[in-house]
Amino acid sequence: MAGPERTVVWFRRDLRIDDNPALAAAARDGSVLPVFIWCPADEGQFYPGRCSRWWLKQSLPHLSKSLESLGCPLVLIRAESTLEALLQCIDSVGATRLVYNHLYDPVSLVRDDKIKKELLALGISIQSFNGDLLYEPWEIYDDSGHAFTTFNMYWEKCMKLPVDISPSLAPWKLVPIPGVENVRSCSIDDLGLESSKDEESSNALLRRAWSPGWRNAEKMLEEFVCHGLLEYSKHGMKVEGATTSLLSPYLHFGEVSVRKVYQLVRMQQIKLENDGTFEAEESVHFFMRSIGLREYSRYLCFNFPFTHEKSLLGNLKHYPWRVDEERFKSWRQGMTGYPLVDAGMRELWATGWTHNRIRVIISSFAVKFLLIPWTWGMKYFWDVLLDADLESDILGWQYISGSLPDGHDLGRLDNPEVQGQKYDPDGVYVRTWIPELARMPTEWIHHPWDAPSCILQVAGVELGFNYPKPIVELHIARECLDDAISTMWQLDTAAKLAELDGEVVEDNLSNIKTFDIPKVVLKETSPRVLPVDQRVPYASSKDHNLKSNELKASSKSSVCVDMIRSSKIEATSSVANSPVSRKRSCCNTAFHVPSYSSSAEVHLQIQDHGGSLVGPSRCILQETERDGVDEEEDSSTADSGSSIPRPTKNRIVAPPDEES
Repeated sequence: MAGPERTVVWFRRDLRIDDNPALAAAARDGSVLPVFIWCPADEGQFYPGRCSRWWLKQSLPHLSKSLESLGCPLVLIRAESTLEALLQCIDSVGATRLVYNHLYDPVSLVRDDKIKKELLALGISIQSFNGDLLYEPWEIYDDSGHAFTTFNMYWEKCMKLPVDISPSLAPWKLVPIPGVENVRSCSIDDLGLESSKDEESSNALLRRAWSPGWRNAEKMLEEFVCHGLLEYSKHGMKVEGATTSLLSPYLHFGEVSVRKVYQLVRMQQIKLENDGTFEAEESVHFFMRSIGLREYSRYLCFNFPFTHEKSLLGNLKHYPWRVDEERFKSWRQGMTGYPLVDAGMRELWATGWTHNRIRVIISSFAVKFLLIPWTWGMKYFWDVLLDADLESDILGWQYISGSLPDGHDLGRLDNPEVQGQKYDPDGVYVRTWIPELARMPTEWIHHPWDAPSCILQVAGVELGFNYPKPIVELHIARECLDDAISTMWQLDTAAKLAELDGEVVEDNLSNIKTFDIPKVVLKETSPRVLPVDQRVPYASSKDHNLKSNELKASSKSSVCVDMIRSSKIEATSSVANSPVSRKRSCCNTAFHVPSYSSSAEVHLQIQDHGGSLVGPSRCILQETERDGVDEEEDSSTADSGSSIPRPTKNRIVAPPDEES
């Protein structure tokens, strides 16, 4: 028999019935009001892009129909303030409790903290749950109580801990709250997720390739586990075709839980091993690492909430990024003159999707060849990706730009021509997305600038007219990157010497040229055990900014988090409500991404060069849970022959602790 509790269930990125701990808790205790609130003002600079909003528009009716079959249809609300919308819901039905599942990105942490404080002050009970991760970010620290800053050490610690994979059972019935008709709701169209007819027409390809919704997510998971998992480790070398799990958008929107993914993959691994199919071990290992990277992205954002606008490594604040909007535009439109890069960028724009290997290549090209600020690339990916995930986006771009202790070598410069020969040896992928090069022989497809004029003439390619010449030559890119690294170390050293106030001794100089890696230290302040809904960080600044030294979290006790900097690097506060126009110290450029061209402009630009963006009806799909991170590619500093060597005279000496 239902209890007296009246509970509002706040859906966000947990659009599923099965293994939804917030929904399960509400269903157990009484009557339920499921709500989804669309508040563009709360999204700020991270307002979702066209493809993400399309997915959301398809997924919400799927969820609503499922909830309606259980007795409570989903209430949709478009609001100017999420807090005011929740208060209106609570007042309209006389609710006594709000439940939701945790989010970990900086923007959500700030918003959730503000809402929690306001509702608790009004006497409303709040409960929040882990519906997104295997391990909560505040549960994993090293033996010294420090947050991990390298993935391998983090994941190794995780794998030593038990995993609670007992999913919350889906409720078989929901009791609706009386008075739901008093809530000011709207239709799915009134949410405004597709803002124009142009967006609707642009989404036609998405409709033919994807089926959003939690039941479809479960079908996709079962299909992958039964038929795709065994070959997973072999597909990393293929950028053409549906070679991966295709789960990343479903995971982002919470249409399937990571616990269910983990459970089914482990069960399939045991089954295959019992059948004598031991080759599955490598595939399971790679797949679980991709799940681990998704977990780590949340961990990084929670412990270092400034990482969406600043590098984790402190010395990179002095890196002289090149603020060149024309180069950024050429990169976005797939007009760099490097075929594999351009094919990836055109596929990304047309479909909101690329294989993870391509994401690595195009993001590396932006920050290493063009020296474009990684924050520009991160924001562009957020705006155009179908599976745009802020935490994974941050991790991927910081990783590629050398902003993480275990990221790409800052001086690594991979040759797009060699990468094309390695990952698209027959040129099928390039021809699919760059019709201007469709008749180029395979021998020249990845470096048309070297092809004899007679070959170019027969193929109908006129470099600089219907397909651009390389935006920067390889040796020039190498020299510019070396100069940028040299400048960074000079500026970093000068800043540290300035902090010494002129008193320079040998001991002071020993650690001058080192990476500045922040530490989060866990300190136990009370033996009191907190209820589960209080194990989420509080932001205590007056503006509700998540200052790193004011975050609080605990698994068994109340804790405080202090940011400790080596070499006295500057304090870092959170992002979400801080001004994004704050200047960088070395190049006087703000955290600002140039406005993008419209869809029509991009099409016209490429049509003028002889081709269309329209590809096959099916999308060519990527690695599962990662945005631009490929740890396996980094087992060495370069693939054989693919890294562009530094000229000896310009070689930059690495810091002492980085030399091999």
